[in-house]
Amino acid sequence: MSDEPRTRLFGRNRDRTRAPAAGSPGARVPGALGQLAVVLRTPARATQPLLGQAPKRWQRTLPYVVVGIFVVTLLPVTIAVLSNDYGVDGGWAGALGVAQTVPLLLAVVRPLPAWGLVLGANLVGAVLLIGADEVAGHAWPWPPMTIVGYLLLMACLGLRESIRNLVGVWLVTGGLGAVLGFSQPAGVMNSAALLFVLSGVMLVLTGALRGLGDAQQRIAEQESISEAERARRTLLEERARIARELHDVVAHHMSVITVQADSAPYRLPGMPGPVQEEFAAIAASARESLGEMRRLLTVLRGDGANGGAEGERAPQPGIDRLQQLVEATVRAGQPVELSLAAGAAGAAPPAVDLSAYRIVQEALANVVRHAPGARTRVSVTVDEDEVLVLVVNGPARDAVVALESSGTGHGLVGMRERVRLTGGTLDTGSLPDGGFRVAARLPLNAPSEPAHQKEEGN
Repeated sequence: MSDEPRTRLFGRNRDRTRAPAAGSPGARVPGALGQLAVVLRTPARATQPLLGQAPKRWQRTLPYVVVGIFVVTLLPVTIAVLSNDYGVDGGWAGALGVAQTVPLLLAVVRPLPAWGLVLGANLVGAVLLIGADEVAGHAWPWPPMTIVGYLLLMACLGLRESIRNLVGVWLVTGGLGAVLGFSQPAGVMNSAALLFVLSGVMLVLTGALRGLGDAQQRIAEQESISEAERARRTLLEERARIARELHDVVAHHMSVITVQADSAPYRLPGMPGPVQEEFAAIAASARESLGEMRRLLTVLRGDGANGGAEGERAPQPGIDRLQQLVEATVRAGQPVELSLAAGAAGAAPPAVDLSAYRIVQEALANVVRHAPGARTRVSVTVDEDEVLVLVVNGPARDAVVALESSGTGHGLVGMRERVRLTGGTLDTGSLPDGGFRVAARLPLNAPSEPAHQKEEGN
């Protein structure tokens, strides 16, 4: 059973650190920053904009707002610096300003094409600045505004692109700066190395953030797959165990049919020939069925260990063995009371008889493991239509430490499978005082199709 049902099963409430109230001033800002950090680490698909998988609308809008503020700020500043400080003609300054800043808006959705447009515009600007009147004494080939916009572009790239693309972008940036260095005007401050270093730092930081998100997503996916496989393995193991036990029940009846069919000609002398042949055919079919069941049981047992095989040959327990089960549990230090209706033992069919025993066995095992010392009541009643199995335990004693705080998932899965097998119903739930209740109704005459198909998806 899962951890949550096990926690509810025996009323074990763990202390949890409460976060500050959502409306409190001290919790609002850290909570928003924490959510933003999680969103930044969440990888976006290639067709989605930056933060496109964010759960809140303001988070999905944030990249557009940030880039828009940069564009609105950088555009007039770029035009003014190029025309006033570098002496570029007003028309060229306006064209370069638009070409170097407006494509940044595309970086939210398509950062790699935006990088190509901005890099081309920056390259054209660097070439034009070679012949500018007042370029001496200023940064070249990348003016300060170009560096700011380029770093914003690197942040968008680092959060979206693969490591190979980021390395390629960084190398191309450094290579262009080195090539332009051969045409460096006199008296300028070369900013190629500065942009190369800053862009590398920005790519490493944002790329590492995105890599962390990728790793966390892969871990979450693997945990989900492992949990599904664990649940599937638990279900298959329990079904295999039930199949092995049912083999002994069905094999008994098939053996009786075989013996009766084989001995019919001797017990009923004077039987006509065709009737004797019919009984012989029945006996042959029964023996063939027994052989098939034994081969299937060999596959289900799997390991073939002698000890396990000898254990499987032991008679299967039933309601008549509940007294022994309860006595063994009491000897282990668990206070258990048994209420067994008169005539309950032997009143149920073999499959129901075995299922009732196994349900009580699993319920008592859970109490011992998770609520040691809790007073437990076991009740088994039989009427004309069904067997009612009820196991109720109180809260664990404070002085006793539970053997396990979480389970492997076998308990409730096994109970549900056995109830489903007989066409009955299973009701489990916690009690107000911290205990737990298991109630199973097992019909004496199983319907042709189980009545509780809704449990199939549990």
